[in-house]
Amino acid sequence: MSGITGGPTNPNSTTATTVLTTAAPSFIEGLINKIPLPRWALIAIAIAAGLLLLLFLICIIKCCCCRKKHKKKEKLNLVSINGSSTTASLVQPDTEDIECSLEDEKRGQLQYSLEYDFRSQELKVGVKQAANLKAMDSGGTSDPYVIVYLTSDMRKKYETKVYRKTLNPVFNDSFVFQIPQADVAESTLVMQVYDFNRFSKHDIIGEMRLPLGDVDFQHVIEQWHELTAASKTEQERLGEICFSLRYVPSTSKLTVVILEAKKLKRMDAHGLSDPYVKVQLTLNKKKWKKKKTSIKKNTLSPYFNEAFVFEVPFSLIQNIDLVISVWDHDKMSKDDQMGKVFLGCRATGNQLRHWSDMLANPRRPVAQWHSLQPVEDVDKTLGLKSRFKLPIPGS
Repeated sequence: MSGITGGPTNPNSTTATTVLTTAAPSFIEGLINKIPLPRWALIAIAIAAGLLLLLFLICIIKCCCCRKKHKKKEKLNLVSINGSSTTASLVQPDTEDIECSLEDEKRGQLQYSLEYDFRSQELKVGVKQAANLKAMDSGGTSDPYVIVYLTSDMRKKYETKVYRKTLNPVFNDSFVFQIPQADVAESTLVMQVYDFNRFSKHDIIGEMRLPLGDVDFQHVIEQWHELTAASKTEQERLGEICFSLRYVPSTSKLTVVILEAKKLKRMDAHGLSDPYVKVQLTLNKKKWKKKKTSIKKNTLSPYFNEAFVFEVPFSLIQNIDLVISVWDHDKMSKDDQMGKVFLGCRATGNQLRHWSDMLANPRRPVAQWHSLQPVEDVDKTLGLKSRFKLPIPGS
């Protein structure tokens, strides 16, 4: 042991050691050595770069995850819309659905009572109270009152007192209608709740319509009824009239027989009328000839059976309009028109069909029922001008 440690040093081994320690540095070390910065600065820069790279990678991963979640959410929503109703409320409704929802809007309830006296033929209608009415004023309240009438006689309308600033008014009013038992089944009771406005048109809150034919009048009725949106149009019942037509071309005779009428409009205070019929011919939109029946007192279903003969040349028959109007006679004031109808080549529907049947069947009377129409509508269609008389030959 001592010989080995203490012996002379070999020069060759020294040279080998020197070669190993002075070997050429690596490429990275060479780059580091070339940078004119201290070692600690280089280490700090490397750490900062690593942190930046790490943050960049985190941001990319987060964005990818968010996109996947969003797509998954859309997919789930589509599935739920097609399948269940989980997100169906997010789908925009159709305009028809919106209109229906507006019409179905809650307008409140109305309590009423009904009683029919078969002996006196009177219908007693009680307007009790209303609840949860729709607010029509800016302050969240309304000034409600109720209008009551029957469709069989729309001229006779009753109304309650106005109650200020309330959505739950108590009326306790009653009204009596004179109506024959035979007409009850064909009438409808209408109650309309209005909001009173002092300086503008009164707004309708809602209405209830009760067909009396569906009511059992064997006992007094008292119940609540949901208010609905008011009807936009209401055709008043004016009645019907039956007459026959007969035309003979060889003699130029047009015969009109007024047979009867039924369900006429009530014009008098006691619920009846004094009807008569005017028969008028117009030529080229100008009044020409007219006649009228006798007056039938206190009836809504008069029977006439009266004939009128007019001389109408065949050359003019295409230019003729036959106007049938029903009037109510009044001793104290001017007579009122109840309704009318016109026939001729310019007419439509049943009126044109009746006129065509008359021309297609000369010498044979053709009878038919016609529903009376509002006077204003018929007059507008006729467009009559000022009256004139045909020139008399040889005058």
